Amino acid sequence: MTDQHGTIESHPLQHNGGTETYPPSPQFREQANIADPSVYWRAAEDPEQYWAEEAQHLTWTKPFTEILDWTNPPFAKWFADGELNVSANCLDRHVAAGLGDRVAIHFEGEPGDTRSITYAELTHEVKRAANLLTSLGVTQGDRVAIYMPMIPETAIAMLAVARLGAAHSVIFGGFSADSLRSRIDDAAAKVVITADGGYRKGRVTALKPTVDDALALRGGGSSVEKVLVVQRTENEIEMSTGRDLWWHEEITAFDGEHTPQGFPAENPLFILYTSGTTGTPKGILHTSGGYLTQVSTTHRNVFDLKADTDVYWCTADIGWITGHSYVVYGPLANGATQVMYEGTPETPDWGRWWSIIQKYGVTIFYTAPTAIRACMKMGRQIPEQYDLSSVRLLGSVGEPINPEAWRWYREVIGAGTAPIVDTWWQTETGALMISPLPGITELKPGSAQVPLPGISAAVVDEDGNPVERGQGGLLVIQRPWPSMVRGIWGDPDRFVDTYWSKFGDQYFAGDGARLDEDGDVWLLGRVDDVMNVSGHRLSTAEIESALVEHHAVAESAVVGADDETTGQAVVAFVILKSQQTILSVEDAEVELKKHVAGQIGAIARPRQVFIVNELPKTRSGKIVRRILKDLAEGREIGDTTTLADTMVMSTIQSKITGGK
Repeated sequence: MTDQHGTIESHPLQHNGGTETYPPSPQFREQANIADPSVYWRAAEDPEQYWAEEAQHLTWTKPFTEILDWTNPPFAKWFADGELNVSANCLDRHVAAGLGDRVAIHFEGEPGDTRSITYAELTHEVKRAANLLTSLGVTQGDRVAIYMPMIPETAIAMLAVARLGAAHSVIFGGFSADSLRSRIDDAAAKVVITADGGYRKGRVTALKPTVDDALALRGGGSSVEKVLVVQRTENEIEMSTGRDLWWHEEITAFDGEHTPQGFPAENPLFILYTSGTTGTPKGILHTSGGYLTQVSTTHRNVFDLKADTDVYWCTADIGWITGHSYVVYGPLANGATQVMYEGTPETPDWGRWWSIIQKYGVTIFYTAPTAIRACMKMGRQIPEQYDLSSVRLLGSVGEPINPEAWRWYREVIGAGTAPIVDTWWQTETGALMISPLPGITELKPGSAQVPLPGISAAVVDEDGNPVERGQGGLLVIQRPWPSMVRGIWGDPDRFVDTYWSKFGDQYFAGDGARLDEDGDVWLLGRVDDVMNVSGHRLSTAEIESALVEHHAVAESAVVGADDETTGQAVVAFVILKSQQTILSVEDAEVELKKHVAGQIGAIARPRQVFIVNELPKTRSGKIVRRILKDLAEGREIGDTTTLADTMVMSTIQSKITGGK
């Protein structure tokens, strides 16, 4: 099986002799926002015109006359001579349209406290916050760091910063003082907005002390002039006189009068840091007009949003791109009513998510495969205790979803009828890129399927040539898109080198993919999550999917570990289902090695299978495979500060060193 281009070999799993498909029901198709497939060819014929029409859904203070400026690739400009205010597009225009009494956010705190905030109330609070930030000297072009829990004030802070034409840098609340400081310094943030703490797994997680530690590092001198502190948990914190201010005390001085100003479409909206292969975080820069156009369009079309009747819930933390695009900017630009939940799915028990869906009548639910598999592991008897009949559409984000989890999600949470939109995109793309359109697409469990209208994506070999159907390769984006990354903050050379050096004129996503016989896209995980075993390139996602197909397995993570014989060997970390009593740990290891070989081929047989109780995950639910790789290769474990539960690694480590 030679592999002259080094493209990823694909060993698709077979189900019942082939992949089953799920067409939209006649009832769903009939009411869908987009049910006419001609949208694809119309957008392909003139992508710029397509996006210009979509941009008209927004309110522009100065209409644009130019659409795309690609004269200096890879630095794109969209709608560059137009002006708009992002915050006003998410708030003021809905109030002006008579929708002020519509609920924008149903907030559910982890301890059980709740708030429902209307568009009129949210607009009022954002105006007050904008006035407060103005009093602290924040103006267009400044950067404000936000280090917060999942509470409404986080969205209010983001929208207030955007209202002033400044850029926010939201730093996920799980990062350490050192990580926080490096991001504050890189963006030269003028103000930090934080909270005393947040609730997580029934405990208070302190945030303000981490900010204090961060600002004391490196001799203490920093760009930060003021720290605004939201009171959430009332844990004891220190306030530095002259620097630190209580949000609730300061905001009383300001009223809800604030006239929004239009800013150029290419005005920076936010910087969001993502990990780089060098270990130095990359500040991904997104701007205003193109970004808001694509997040609002995709939110409306992919989730089939009916803003006057739907209750939408995306479970992502605001600290990640999914929270920016599909908790804050996309839903609010579309005037949606949504749920925001502060805590974890298992607090106080595994029924929490389903009780929230029942309570608010959630109709659209968007979450990560990791979370779906965790719920699957606990058993269907838990969600079956709740009334989930309001759910009409489900979404998946963050990593490829294995077919078994897809089918469980549809059957148990979606009553066997709700379409699932399996979405592929990245921090860098800003918005959804590859996804079914639920009123058109025949769904395939595990496939992200086709690029959305106006998006040109392809699977190519190492030389940039398109692969044949049935083959694997590298996923590229061939044309600029409105919400694309505009650069790495302060480092244009790194931007070109990271994303454009491989193929020159095509954006290389860093993900492997294969095209099936119908031309649909199946994601195979990061290319750095690809193992080279005896000269064969194997995707970790495919082996993980094979493991989870086994009846006893709830979740798996696979890494490639250095091996003298084969170059790299497959090492699997597996969580067994709690109800599973058939296999002992020893039997499970033998059985699962055999199972993978049977599903994919002997080349994919794991060298080791470790049965564990937990996997190391970030708070957004992503498995941190880098740490598992360190473990599998016997190295000292690297930075664990991004993990939701830092104790997980010591538990796994003691298990492995004790057992082997």
